[in-house]
Amino acid sequence: METDCLFCKIIAKDIPAEMVFENEYASAFLDIRPNNAGHTLVVPNIHYRNILDIPEHVWLEVMKMVHYLTPRIKEAVGADGINIAMNNEPAAHQLVFHAHVHIIPRFEGDQYQPWTGTPYKEGEAKTVAEKIKNTLKK
Repeated sequence: METDCLFCKIIAKDIPAEMVFENEYASAFLDIRPNNAGHTLVVPNIHYRNILDIPEHVWLEVMKMVHYLTPRIKEAVGADGINIAMNNEPAAHQLVFHAHVHIIPRFEGDQYQPWTGTPYKEGEAKTVAEKIKNTLKK
């Protein structure tokens, strides 16, 4: 446990939260600033900063919980859809530096806006794909 980590304190029951589900690997609780009702965070019970340092076996357990909870949250709040999101590092708007996945119920006409994309320039996609493929060879 990181002594200054909000989510570690929630997992340790030092700070109250609306816990939805927990097991030996991960915990799920309602976000205190939800995009919509039912917005739930799934976090590993052991502190990892984000997806860049979480071990694969722990990540898989977190995602199993996300997979289990998503249809149940959708049904419970009567959502029309669900977003699954994870912010990693400050540039991606990570605010709490304990790995966590958002399950965000969506409703027709809600105000939560998705990303807008920008098409690649001519040849740029091929260059970027090659850069990614080259990192896989290491």
